Amino acid sequence: MDMSFPQWRLKDQLGGIKRYCRMPRINIHTYIYILWSSAGKRSSGMDEDVLSTPGHLISLAARGFARLSETRLKPLGFGVGQLPVLVALQDGKASTQRDLARFARVEQPPMAQMLARMERDGLIERTRDPADGRSSRIVLAKAARDGMPEAIAALFQGNEEALAGFTDAEAAQLVGLLKRLIDNLDQIANAESASSDC
Repeated sequence: MDMSFPQWRLKDQLGGIKRYCRMPRINIHTYIYILWSSAGKRSSGMDEDVLSTPGHLISLAARGFARLSETRLKPLGFGVGQLPVLVALQDGKASTQRDLARFARVEQPPMAQMLARMERDGLIERTRDPADGRSSRIVLAKAARDGMPEAIAALFQGNEEALAGFTDAEAAQLVGLLKRLIDNLDQIANAESASSDC
């Protein structure tokens, strides 16, 4: 069931906001609420309990997973935010700051800060790119390579505990739905980025 407010309708209706807001006893908030309700939000109950929306619940789950992972990883010398970098370097999916930022879906400035901390902590090393002496390649340091198996095992264990009571089919379905959701969010972000560049 599509629970989102239709974008074409919002664009079509927003032009009338100023006109309708000149009417007595109505303001912009009331008008938007009327539009929202007419899109089926009221019948779905989503406007009455925003804390039950998928976005809010997924946010809570993400924070819970982050706390659990941080607790398990910190004694091993890793941070949960470093996981995409560690996995990408271990699997050979990226070896430059730009590629790591793209893989982790973050901007380059925060990636540069993270890599600086990881280098300081002895988790990564920078080597000269043989194809371009002006740039460097990033590789896992021995400490990270040695600690990765235990860290990955701890993460899998945490996921198993969090999914207690789920069948294998339910867990697989959840993963599939989350991947679809992430794809949708990426498409929205790309579309909004493209429109803002126009």
